[in-house]
Amino acid sequence: MVSSDSTSLSVALPPSAPKRENITPVGSKIAELNESRTELLNRIQGLKQDLKNWRSKLDTQVKIYRDELSELKKTLNVEVEQLRTEFQELRNTLHQQHEDVTTSLKNLGLQDVSEGAKEAEDPKVEGKDEEMHTSSIKENDK
Repeated sequence: MVSSDSTSLSVALPPSAPKRENITPVGSKIAELNESRTELLNRIQGLKQDLKNWRSKLDTQVKIYRDELSELKKTLNVEVEQLRTEFQELRNTLHQQHEDVTTSLKNLGLQDVSEGAKEAEDPKVEGKDEEMHTSSIKENDK
C-alpha cells in the first residue's frame, strides 16, 4: 500500500546495490596492492642477491689480502733469518781477525809490550769514563 503522505514515500533500493558499487573499487585496490606487493618482493629479492654478491666479493678480497700478508710475512722472516746469519758470520770473522792479530803480536814479541800498554790504558779509560759522566751531567743541566 502506498500512502498519499509525501513524507512517508520513499523508494527502497535493493540492499545489494551499494555493496556492488563498493566491491568494484575494493577489488581494484586489492589488485593494485597485490601488484605493489609483488614489485616490493621482487625488489627485496634483488637487494638480497646484491648483498649476497657483495659479501662474496668482500670474502674474496679478504682471502686475497690474507694470502698476500702471509706471503709477505714469510718473505720478511726469511730476510730476517738471512740478516741474522750474515751478522753471525761477521761476528765470527771479527773474532777470528782479533785472534789472528793477537797471535801475530805474540809472534812478534809485542805481547809483553801490549800487556804493559793495557795496564797503562786502564787509568786513561777510567779518566774517559769520568769525563763522559761529567759531560752528560752538564748536558742534563742544560
